[in-house]
Amino acid sequence: MRYVSNPPDAAALMTSARSFGNYELSSAIADLIDNSITAKAHNISITCLYNDGNPKVSIRDDGGGMTESELLDAMRPASTNPLKERSPDDLGRFGWGLKSASFSQCTRLTVLSRKGGHLAGAVWDIEAVDDWRMGILSQTDIREAASSQLQSADGTEVIWENCDRLSEDGHLKQAKFNQLIVRARDHLALTFHRFLSGPGRKKLLTILLNGTAIEPFDPFHRDNPATQRLETEPIKIQGARIPVEAFILPHYSKLKLSDYERLAGEEGLLKNQGFYVYRQHRLIIAGTWFRLVKNGELSQLVRISIDIPNTLDKIWKITLDKSDAQLPAELHGRLEQIANSLRKRSSRVIRGKGARLDRKDRVPVWVRIAHGGRIRYELNREHPLIQAVQAGRSKKDAALVKATLDTIEQSVPVMDIGKDASQRHDDVSQIAQQPAELMAQLNASLPAMLLQAGGNLAHLATTLKRTEPYAQNWNLVQDYLQKKGWLDGKA
Repeated sequence: MRYVSNPPDAAALMTSARSFGNYELSSAIADLIDNSITAKAHNISITCLYNDGNPKVSIRDDGGGMTESELLDAMRPASTNPLKERSPDDLGRFGWGLKSASFSQCTRLTVLSRKGGHLAGAVWDIEAVDDWRMGILSQTDIREAASSQLQSADGTEVIWENCDRLSEDGHLKQAKFNQLIVRARDHLALTFHRFLSGPGRKKLLTILLNGTAIEPFDPFHRDNPATQRLETEPIKIQGARIPVEAFILPHYSKLKLSDYERLAGEEGLLKNQGFYVYRQHRLIIAGTWFRLVKNGELSQLVRISIDIPNTLDKIWKITLDKSDAQLPAELHGRLEQIANSLRKRSSRVIRGKGARLDRKDRVPVWVRIAHGGRIRYELNREHPLIQAVQAGRSKKDAALVKATLDTIEQSVPVMDIGKDASQRHDDVSQIAQQPAELMAQLNASLPAMLLQAGGNLAHLATTLKRTEPYAQNWNLVQDYLQKKGWLDGKA
């Protein structure tokens, strides 16, 4: 047997690297922040310029910086063996992060670094990478490209140019670019929330995006007193300790609309329930059951934090872009037990929000009438919304409304409800509408209810505050009315 060197084609491999992982602008920037954290940075500044449709992105940190030889190592594709033992605070794995994340967004990558007062710089340009040709910048070139901050203090600055992947057709509008920046802000606020946290957890990092500090977003909403925080359970696997901590989020009636929308994200609470996996305190997976259980309406308030060390990367099969992992088989049994027990607790929170009929300070939708040894339930004809629907109707329309209400009352499946309540108590639940549906219902009702209130906004607010279903969801309703300018902040 004989051996020959058979290196890959430089242009082909570097172009292929553009498709490594599942990067968006937000996750690509997050990969670079990982490097900054590993370099002991405390301040990171991200600048994203629209630049007339030809965006330019730079990420600068105040970490330890790199010498020229260290920079050349960092710029080398696959610069680190993933099987090599790593420092406990190392957020990297494959040695591809800087390159694959950058090339997923741009074709020209410039990295400038200052260590011990000495500057170094290198450039990969995919359009001119034949024979692995990488540009080494002169001191003059570096000083022209580097920010004034980097020239005066140690750290590293990464610059992306020719960001062709930010648009699908080569044309990027300002509005779309702005959406990408907002999404990046939200993603970083979640991904690095443990590093960004204030007094409750030692603050390790400040991230500026276009000059504005990113505030941490805690997916478990620990600051809300209605959040149920359960005791942390350590699970040992291959000699490593994995802390598992569970949370039951508050029912949305105890949240402001803005808080609910942030917790729900773009896909809603239903899609964001489940396990949240952290690697070295950095969030890598947000909301999954790992196929142990199914997503359900009654479990949408459950979120479980799992912390894994980088020493277990191999068995968790962490992906290149650190966006996914596979649950080790030896954890299946215990995590499935935890998930099922928490789903029951979540269902109790959701079921417990049904409106009670015996509260004297509330106007219910239904009323319970006990007479002559019999019990029946009727729609409350004094409910403001029902009165608003009936007001000003012609005799013919009024008769139709009455017939509709009578039909609903007479058709309540009392026997089936009673049977299910006695035989399948844990499965019975009148799921409330989601906040968006509640707000749509409120918005449709407001004109008629305001008319009933004689146009008096204060009277309308007082009525809503004691009328179901708005009373039990007053935080959301109040927030909505304030945003519309129908209610001041003191109500």
